[in-house]
Amino acid sequence: MADHIQKIVTKLPGLKSVTDVWKTADRWLAQGDSAFLTDLGIALAGAYGSDAGRTWQYRSVFDYLLRLLATTPGPGNVAEALRLVSSTETADRKLDRYAASLLASSQPVEELAVAFTGHASEELRACLVHELVLRGADVTKTPGIAGWATSPHWTHHPLGWLPLALSDVEGQPDLPSYSARGGSHSMPFGPSANREMRAGTGGCVPSVEETTTDAATKGIGTAVANWAEESNGRIEARVFDLAAPLEAESVPSMLLGLGLECLKGAGKKTSFSVAACPPDNAWRVLFAAASMGGAYNSGAGGAYGRLAAWKSLAGLSGTAEGAPAEEVEACARECAWYGFGADTKWFERVAWDIGLTSVSPERRRLAVLAATDTD
Repeated sequence: MADHIQKIVTKLPGLKSVTDVWKTADRWLAQGDSAFLTDLGIALAGAYGSDAGRTWQYRSVFDYLLRLLATTPGPGNVAEALRLVSSTETADRKLDRYAASLLASSQPVEELAVAFTGHASEELRACLVHELVLRGADVTKTPGIAGWATSPHWTHHPLGWLPLALSDVEGQPDLPSYSARGGSHSMPFGPSANREMRAGTGGCVPSVEETTTDAATKGIGTAVANWAEESNGRIEARVFDLAAPLEAESVPSMLLGLGLECLKGAGKKTSFSVAACPPDNAWRVLFAAASMGGAYNSGAGGAYGRLAAWKSLAGLSGTAEGAPAEEVEACARECAWYGFGADTKWFERVAWDIGLTSVSPERRRLAVLAATDTD
């Protein structure tokens, strides 16, 4: 077996196609030898991991090996997938997040308990807990997982802030499906969704004062930050205080009068639309943007995507920084939420467009998040 692995490692950079290597992995796994895939992946990482940016063959084969192990039910496959991502040659926080998503999407929850006793980093375990929560698993009662998930030792971890069960506002999140050769996910945003909205522009509009701070901009934009940092995206996140309560029928006119970059030219010859939406829809859009990313990146994954969606929801609803998730949800439910869109030059109108605004319960604070990305 060692000679076979070394032969693959040596020839890999010269291959014009890696499908034969994929087929080799398929055969070994079908024979019940998942350890071969792990040993091959570790050997490839040792040889080419530091030059992964230029060795496309390595990236393709390593990803296939991990996907094949993580998405194929069978004795030992989970343990071998964990050994692969936990080896010295491959250990990486981003890889941990990716592996947690793959495993949670494809393996029975009872099979994943091995992650909390065997080869796995604390980062992978934290991500796996919340990837399972997103899929409806009761991690507080699952043997082998409950002890770790409910232990106070990881409360310092960023994901320790998240509740260990889905809240009502999270509903049934849009989650990716994976196979060895690819994956798919839905996109609850974009120009087609915006064009379905209809609204007038009448009503009395109170005077406003912009109160946007750097902290507010960062908090509100957390869910879409990856679009700007890792892709071609633009973000506009702003907050306004209103001199008088804002009536629902005045929201379209209010938005047009705020001087938003994303709405320059809207409402004249350029179409503009607004529609009320529940906070559940807002969270769904934020989670998809954070977890699955924009045009040129793959997002933060389910666990960190969940955290980012909550942070944006908190910023938009005006919840105090550091407040528990229960308080964020309660505040968000008291707000009035709207989705908006426009055929302005600011929006790319490809597939990644978001327009969200929230109005506080007393109707004297308005927060806006707009985001767009293109390939």
